[in-house]
Amino acid sequence: MAFLHNKPDMDVPEEERRGQKRKISLTSCDVCEAEEAKYRCPNCLKCSCSLPCVKQHKLRTGCSGVRDRTAFVPLSHFSDLHLLSDYRFLEETGRVTDRPSRDILLHTRTRHSYSAMLLLRNAKAAKVNLKILPKSFSRRRENTSIYNKTERKLYWHLKLVFPQSSAEYTDRVPEDRVLEKILSDYVHPTESDPVKRQNLKAYVVTPLDQLGVFMKSEQRLPNSLKYHELDLKKSLRENLMFKTVVEYPELHVAVKEHCEEYRSHVSEPQGAPENHKHTTRTEKETTEQPELEEGEIQSEEEEDNCVQEEEDGDIKIPDIESHLGDLDGPTVQNAVMSSCLDVEHAEQ
Repeated sequence: MAFLHNKPDMDVPEEERRGQKRKISLTSCDVCEAEEAKYRCPNCLKCSCSLPCVKQHKLRTGCSGVRDRTAFVPLSHFSDLHLLSDYRFLEETGRVTDRPSRDILLHTRTRHSYSAMLLLRNAKAAKVNLKILPKSFSRRRENTSIYNKTERKLYWHLKLVFPQSSAEYTDRVPEDRVLEKILSDYVHPTESDPVKRQNLKAYVVTPLDQLGVFMKSEQRLPNSLKYHELDLKKSLRENLMFKTVVEYPELHVAVKEHCEEYRSHVSEPQGAPENHKHTTRTEKETTEQPELEEGEIQSEEEEDNCVQEEEDGDIKIPDIESHLGDLDGPTVQNAVMSSCLDVEHAEQ
C-alpha cells in the first residue's frame, strides 16, 4: 500500500522533468521574438508562434514554406521518414513523366480533316489566307464554315460585332453575298428580324451608307492593332481577298461617329506589289552601270553623267550604227589589207 501510495509522488518529478525538457527544446519566435515558438518552417527551419508571424516571415524572406524534397540529408540523420519521402517523390516523378503518354490531345493527328482541307484549298483559290487552329481551341469548335460542292462556293461562318449596342451575332453566309445585303438583314428598318432590330436601335436609325465595317488585321506584332476597312458595295469574297482570316471572319460594325476609332488603326491594303515596272527598271539600271575595279574611283564627270541619267529616267545607249559605219572608212580598209599582206608573207 505504501508503495502504491508513493507511486504518484514518484511520477510528479518525471512530468516536471518532461515539461522542463519541452520548454528548453522550444525557442522564442524568430519573427516577433516575444512569444514562445510553436511552429517551424519546413523550408528554412525558422520558428514562429502564430499565423500572423508565419505570414510576416514569408513576406520578409520570400520563403515558400514548402520543404525541399531534394535537400541533402547526412547518412547519420537519415531515417525511415526520409526513405518514405524519397520513395513518394520518385513515384510522383514517374506519374509526371507518364502523363504525356496518356494525353489524348498530344497523340491526335495534326493533319486536318477532309472538310478542313477542302475549305483551305478553296479559300486559297479565293486568295484568302485562311488559318486553321487545333481542335482544342474554342474558335475552331465554333467555326461552321463549309465548301458547297454543288454550288461550288464557300459558306463562311460570319461573326458580326455591334459595339455601340453591345451585341454579337453569328450566321453562315455565302461568299458571293454583298456586304450591304448582309447588314440589311440586321439593321433594316422594316425587313430585318424584329428581335435583332430591337437590340440594334442605334444602327437601325443610321443609314447604311453611314455605317463602317472593319475586320481585324491578323498576324501582327503585339501592341500594333490594325483594321481593314471593308467596302459595303462589294461581296464578302472580294472584301476578304489578300487578307488573313483565322478560322472565320469577324466583322466590327460601327456608326459614323465611331468610325474614326477604327480608321486610326487602318492597315495598308494587301495585294499585288505596286511599282513593279519601276523596280525592274531600277534594277536594270543598276546592273548596266559600269563596274569599277578595286581601288578605282569614279570621276566627277562620270558621276555627273550617272546622276543626269537617273534624273532623266532613261539609259543612254551608245550609237552602234555610227560605230558600224566607221568600218567602211578608208583607214579601216587599209589596215585590213595590210594585215592580210602580212599574213601572206608569213606563210611564204
